[in-house]
Amino acid sequence: MTQQTLIRSQRTGPSGNGLLLDITPAAVGWEFVHFIVRRLVAGEKLPLRTRGEECAIVLLSGAGEVTIDAGAPQPFGPRTNVFDSYPHGLYLPDGHAAVLLASQVTEVAECRAPSRAVLEPRVIAPADCGFEIRGGGNATRQIVDILPPAFPADKLLICEVFTPGGNWSSYPPHKHDVDNPPGEVDLEEIYYYRMKQPDGYGLQRLYTADGARDETVKVEDGDLVLVRDGYHPYVSAYGIDSYYLNVLAGTRRSMAASDDPRYAAVRSSWPAPDPRLPMIEKP
Repeated sequence: MTQQTLIRSQRTGPSGNGLLLDITPAAVGWEFVHFIVRRLVAGEKLPLRTRGEECAIVLLSGAGEVTIDAGAPQPFGPRTNVFDSYPHGLYLPDGHAAVLLASQVTEVAECRAPSRAVLEPRVIAPADCGFEIRGGGNATRQIVDILPPAFPADKLLICEVFTPGGNWSSYPPHKHDVDNPPGEVDLEEIYYYRMKQPDGYGLQRLYTADGARDETVKVEDGDLVLVRDGYHPYVSAYGIDSYYLNVLAGTRRSMAASDDPRYAAVRSSWPAPDPRLPMIEKP
């Protein structure tokens, strides 16, 4: 039976609240990543608690305040949308609680993975997030790390990727489906997409070296792609600026991946970066 690859978001009115996505490991047949997107209305509270797992919240749009373990409220946002400014985040390890209070219509991504590690909760400010311009020419993109490997978390790895219209991303094609450190580690991964232009779209190819899997999916605003194995490059349609939130988790907390050897040589000969980047300036 073919495994599900593309999941479309639920649709609500611009001022409505509720779940837009709720992707549990049991529902998609994997072990680690639980991914939720919620919309809150002004004055709505989102209680969060971790029992045998860690949780990271990424602000997609809106504003509010967050209280960790009944402490003092801390600002959370604002962010008009993912193309407007850098992200705000919250990291909640096992055994902690928090409450997010929205002061306006707010959308958040909630990322969870199993964990028993004893770690410290924290609010992640935009200035705490990373900055990288990767690739060159029409394969240039901007990477904003939220939970990079150096962040004191247990399994979750999270970043945002901004790809200008017509550009390739996740290129050269790479994979992380074999536990063979330090060159490659086995990770589950999601790509959660937002498009800057109305009716925007892009194309993501997912294929394995032996040809057992080779599919290309059209992704639109709010779509999610499950990367189970193999290589997974993406291209944004001409004139369409795109964003995706990468959430990864596995038995090792590393971003080690191996390139498709047929295209790996481009890493040593990138042309100049696309001058349209960065799409968002680092604070």
